[in-house]
Amino acid sequence: MITLAVDAMGGDSGLPVTVPGALAFLKQQQDVHLIMVGDESAVRQALSAANAPMERITVLHASEVVGMDEAPQLALKNKKDSSMRIAINQVKEGTAQAAVSAGNTGALMATARFVLKTIPGIDRPAIAKFLPSDSEHLTLALDLGANVDCTPEQLVQFAIIGNELFQALYPQKGSPRVGLLNVGTEDIKGTDTVKQTFKLLKSSKLNFIGNIESNGVLYGEADVIVADGFVGNIMLKTIEGAVKFMSGAIRQEFQRNLFNKMAAVAALPALKGLKSKLDPRKFNGAILLGLRGIVIKSHGGTDDVGFSYALEEAYHEAKSASLSKIEQGVAAQLAALEAIKEQEEAASDTAE
Repeated sequence: MITLAVDAMGGDSGLPVTVPGALAFLKQQQDVHLIMVGDESAVRQALSAANAPMERITVLHASEVVGMDEAPQLALKNKKDSSMRIAINQVKEGTAQAAVSAGNTGALMATARFVLKTIPGIDRPAIAKFLPSDSEHLTLALDLGANVDCTPEQLVQFAIIGNELFQALYPQKGSPRVGLLNVGTEDIKGTDTVKQTFKLLKSSKLNFIGNIESNGVLYGEADVIVADGFVGNIMLKTIEGAVKFMSGAIRQEFQRNLFNKMAAVAALPALKGLKSKLDPRKFNGAILLGLRGIVIKSHGGTDDVGFSYALEEAYHEAKSASLSKIEQGVAAQLAALEAIKEQEEAASDTAE
């Protein structure tokens, strides 16, 4: 049985989204128990109105809610009884295998890092997310906004934790192809940080395929794509904006005249398939990767369908025991990097 802790009050809408999203998720997965954290009276009332299966749900009271515009450090310091904090505490205490929140991203990251700590050898957690791809598997991209300024060593750490997560979820894939997001594929391009990261990744035990440009992200050119949070967030928002623009443009063209409307009827099956493939709700659920616990961030403005997909992401990570596999893999990869560094230093001393 998998147990997930849900911040029922988080997000732009709170209970009107989290409750129906949670119930839709429970219908899809039978081996799950949910801990719904929030104002107990309000949560129970919403669950009762929706005829929720209470034998599969525990309600845990929280007297506070973290606002979407609250400063992360103030939320961490002043709201220790928030639905967000208590949900994460369940992971720390082992009551739940994962926590899901649509709340304030900065507060969620700060709280999760404070409560759960990072995996040994990892300086900072990163925001990671699976993106649509024309290949068999999705593409994992990180960091998508948690760390706007990173050292080469930290970018390598992101590559390692991304590599280990992908392997844990897709073991049949083999060694994931790791790419470094850059302005060109040549190893001489990019900032000093990116060029130094390239050298470190090239000397690592990862299946590093080199630099990758943003126009190749959705074509499955790499399984894991690494960037700092500044570049990664711009890439993500650009993709989201492009998908939204194309959807609107296609809709406008098919409504332009009678002939186009008739063509739309004939193209309806293909259009439905395209809409399903690019539906952003299906990719809702970013992972706070690098923590000693599974925490999933749902988009704050998502609807109940999108929230159910965030719960699916948490479920699959918990089911695959990804955390223990990541910790073991990170230790091995970091040890290998250290050994390579010592060999290079020894060779340099000999040359001198």
